[in-house]
Amino acid sequence: MAYGMVLSGLYALAILLPSLAVSVRRLHDTGRSGWWLLIGLIPLIGAIILLVFTCQDSQPGDNRYGPNPRSGDNAMAT
Repeated sequence: MAYGMVLSGLYALAILLPSLAVSVRRLHDTGRSGWWLLIGLIPLIGAIILLVFTCQDSQPGDNRYGPNPRSGDNAMAT
């Protein structure tokens, strides 16, 4: 049983940084700062607000964080 707890702890640490990066990138796509992730610390309401923010469509065109990844004129879209 102790091995399962160690493995799940290692797994949680391994996915922490990538999940934070994806969340911040998604907030940037909607034109918000990555600091909005801290609103998730508010029980229940914070998670609902973050869910709404991440479900919104990206800002059209460029924003202060860079170009829209869904626009067709990006080099990475090919």
